[in-house]
Amino acid sequence: MSEINSWCASVLKKVQWQDADTFACSNEWQQYWLLGLDSLSRRLEQHCQVLSVSVLDNTHVDSSALRADEIALIGDGVCLRRKVVLRGDAVDWIYGRTLIPLSSLQDQPHDLTKQGHVPLGITVFSAQDVFRDQLQVAKILTEKGELFARRSRLWMNGKPMLVAELFLPNASIYSDNYYLEKNNSKGSEE
Repeated sequence: MSEINSWCASVLKKVQWQDADTFACSNEWQQYWLLGLDSLSRRLEQHCQVLSVSVLDNTHVDSSALRADEIALIGDGVCLRRKVVLRGDAVDWIYGRTLIPLSSLQDQPHDLTKQGHVPLGITVFSAQDVFRDQLQVAKILTEKGELFARRSRLWMNGKPMLVAELFLPNASIYSDNYYLEKNNSKGSEE
């Protein structure tokens, strides 16, 4: 798993983020995955039998490990950095990297430092006061093909965290089957 961690981290460092409202998705299926403001984990659960999490990193990092654009979104200070791979039916779908300022961990209904193998989105979106803003999207050319990524700031009870998600080569976003079946069934109903 350390190989996937270093590869995904290097890919995310090269991303040129684009505001979601200016990003041109090719179809509704890409929009569904890239532009949703709700929990990506919940969406993933709907498309597999078993959603699992492999934790790659769950450590504190100081602001010297953050990029200037990340500091601009969540502030300057020590963060909990959580890196995971979300797997649908034992297939790697999403590499996630979350930066949570230590101040955002205080006075929360859940101890996010002990999230373990539970998808962060499941916990965060169960809070009463949660929303997503600053949604950014990217398309990245890699040696494994063209991949999509998204990044956004999540607010949980008035406190920010920054989530970046890289859609790995076997993720559902690259499968046109569901999108085509959905559109074909619409056409046959008319």
